[in-house]
Amino acid sequence: MKVFVTGVGGQLGYDVMKELAKRNISCVGSDLAEKPAEFDLPYVSLDITDFDAVNGVLTNEKPDAVIHCAAWTAVDAAEDEENREKVHLVNVTGTENIAKICADIHAKMLYISTDYVFDGQGEEPWKPDCKEYAPLNVYGESKLGGEKAVAKYLTDFFVVRIAWVFGIHGNNFVKTMLKVGENHDKLTVVNDQIGTPTYTFDLARLLVDMIATDKYGYYHVTNSGEYISWYDFAVEIFRQAAALGEQEYDSAHLTVVPVTTEEYGLSKARRPVNSRLDRSKLEENGFQPLPTWQNALQRYLKQILNQ
Repeated sequence: MKVFVTGVGGQLGYDVMKELAKRNISCVGSDLAEKPAEFDLPYVSLDITDFDAVNGVLTNEKPDAVIHCAAWTAVDAAEDEENREKVHLVNVTGTENIAKICADIHAKMLYISTDYVFDGQGEEPWKPDCKEYAPLNVYGESKLGGEKAVAKYLTDFFVVRIAWVFGIHGNNFVKTMLKVGENHDKLTVVNDQIGTPTYTFDLARLLVDMIATDKYGYYHVTNSGEYISWYDFAVEIFRQAAALGEQEYDSAHLTVVPVTTEEYGLSKARRPVNSRLDRSKLEENGFQPLPTWQNALQRYLKQILNQ
């Protein structure tokens, strides 16, 4: 089996490539930039918005499967008028280009999407086969456009929706909290947006398991455990960091205050208050659920704090 991975410059794509290599599965990674010096796996520069380039690379590489992680993920910047065309090009046109060629070369396709395709209201976890799409922002609209492109050109495919992602390679909420908490004695974090975190190291293992099967469909994947707010997540980040000996994050040095989204202040893009994703379809189809988010966070902190 040979797997082609897009977006390997990002948190998830990087970990997917590492997982494939760990299992001795033939793989090729791609991103827009030239090959990074630290990237020691097969790599090709690729602009996914260029159909001829996608056609040339995938036809030449002849992968059995494509895991499509590349995306515009800057949610607030996507709202800027000058960026909207580029967001659509990357998340919709780029995905469409890959789907077309996957159909031509008979390669499996796994597309990474997001809970932002829904309206983010209510308290019920979103089920993977729910079709009540109503994205709140440009980013969500573009990712939904990508989902529709995959379904248009392929009969069998995987769409995996994720949320609250953190990983070693790139920026994320955990790294931001640690950086800000290091120099402040009080932080405010929203407590009315609810979901569960997703550790890319754990997610990558599941995606590689999934692409080896023909259990196609829509899936929701995050780490296991109860649904929490961003405030709850921040509190646990600092608690675990302090337990690892990072005293600047303990309750004597740092206070975390819960606030509503309205109190925190408006961002350019509307955020869903309900990012709860129903993960039950994973077990129903024989896939191993991800470990709890607390366990994932503990392993992650030990690594980034060099413990």
